[in-house]
Amino acid sequence: MKRRKPKPDTDLPQGLNKGLWFVPLGGAGEIGMNLNLYGCDGDWLMVDLGVTFGDDTIPGLDVVMPDPSFIAERREHLKGLIVTHAHEDHIGAVAYLWPLLKCPVYCTPFAAAFLAYKLKETGLEDEVPVTVIPLGGQAKIGPFTVDFITLTHSIPEPNALAIRSRYGTVFHTGDWKFDPEPLVGEATDMTALRKLGDENVLALVGDSTNVFTDGEAGSEREVRDSLQELFGRYTGRIAVGCFASNVARLDSIARAARANGREVALVGASLWRIAETARRTGYLADDLRFYEASDAAYLPRDKVLYICTGSQGEGRAALMRIAFDMHPDVHLEEGDVCIFSSRVIPGNEKAIAKVQNQLARNNVEIVTTRDHFIHVSGHPAKDELRAMYQTVRPRVAIPVHGEAMHMRAHAELAKECQVPHTVLVENGGAVRLAVKPGEDGSGAHVAGKVWAGRYTWEEGQVVPLSAPSLKDRKKMFYEGAAVVTVSLYEDGEIADDPQVTVLGTSDPRDARDWDDLLSNAIARLPKKAKRDDDTVEETLRNAVRKAFSPRKPVVKVHLQRV
Repeated sequence: MKRRKPKPDTDLPQGLNKGLWFVPLGGAGEIGMNLNLYGCDGDWLMVDLGVTFGDDTIPGLDVVMPDPSFIAERREHLKGLIVTHAHEDHIGAVAYLWPLLKCPVYCTPFAAAFLAYKLKETGLEDEVPVTVIPLGGQAKIGPFTVDFITLTHSIPEPNALAIRSRYGTVFHTGDWKFDPEPLVGEATDMTALRKLGDENVLALVGDSTNVFTDGEAGSEREVRDSLQELFGRYTGRIAVGCFASNVARLDSIARAARANGREVALVGASLWRIAETARRTGYLADDLRFYEASDAAYLPRDKVLYICTGSQGEGRAALMRIAFDMHPDVHLEEGDVCIFSSRVIPGNEKAIAKVQNQLARNNVEIVTTRDHFIHVSGHPAKDELRAMYQTVRPRVAIPVHGEAMHMRAHAELAKECQVPHTVLVENGGAVRLAVKPGEDGSGAHVAGKVWAGRYTWEEGQVVPLSAPSLKDRKKMFYEGAAVVTVSLYEDGEIADDPQVTVLGTSDPRDARDWDDLLSNAIARLPKKAKRDDDTVEETLRNAVRKAFSPRKPVVKVHLQRV
């Protein structure tokens, strides 16, 4: 695939090959699809390379990824990619976009094990050089020395990064929260954070997801106890929807089920993949047994609990298929309950409501966070953000991992915490952090823009969302399509009645009307133009589109000479 040249509307900043820079290409101005770049004197370090999931704006897209063209054009200066943790919005695009980057990858053991599955799916398992860094370890990558600092999140081994350069230290939080009882994995390394706070940190680039939530995110221990009590209320089948990557929740649900005499079945390929990864890396005990859904179907209703993918209403996931009675092995009916042990990610409200409404039509009881304490977030609420700023004490705050309103609120909170300078940046913005060593951060600012677009994965290849095929698909989804077939003699006279096939919208004319319309359009052309296929095709295309006005369907013309 050819690498994209910079777009003419970018305002490429001067001096990108000198000083310290931060350039987000994904995850700034949105939640998900993270791609962050740190530049030092012309060399670059990438932090995370994730996906977001397709929606109904362009049908048929499973994943959407950041466009890495800016750094792909400079890949000889890209010294490495660090994956902070194994969530799809941080790791999911590596297997698709690595061939454009060709750089070493660094991550801790759990993320490395999970990445191995992803690379195998795209045939890259023997090509991508992956260096496994131990928890609390260090990596020397080009001009950067990076310390991995263990935090807590809703997946094992979330790492913050202390990215050190000759210009100062940037603390990249990744996804995190403070959980004194994470149940799975290590607790936050507060000693390392306090030590970092004594080092005059230049900038903190941090998670903004829950900036509107007061207090603290809460502990997974409390969720486990609450689930155990909740499960004891039911005598029918129990289905629990949760994020597949939340190993602690998977463990909590399984142990709460066992305490209530229930066997656990995993429903969804991603759950099995995460469970296997967790077992291989020691985060899931061998005493927890999981059934296949086909085997669990034979268990008594009061002895089974299904853990399912699809808590966000994903179209192909288990809960959607179960709700619409399309799953071959799992059937829920009156007397059964479906528990949504997850938060609603902004933008997924409609899809989740679709699943829940269908379950309600099937007389299945639904339990959400509105009804019972069944979920804690993996992201920091306001009190945790304040505690982080009080501990690390950066001179500059750069909010990321949030929509514009999240990042603006995060910047205000940072000011309340006495952070001297804040910078708001969205995807493509190039932040100049320092030009010479020892700067206090007062000059940090958005100095220009680079190209930041989006890709998807279609039939084994990376495709820009701006590709004509995807534009046509979107237009057909909303406006429909028409296919015109016309046979002409060499002199341009019509040899047979034109044929018009209309798809996805109402046909405004009958066959005779189409014959007259197209025949007249060709008849009005000069003799020379009638012999030019391109001119005839464009004339017919315009005539058909006008006939559909005000709709604007995709029109394809098949022209043959006889």
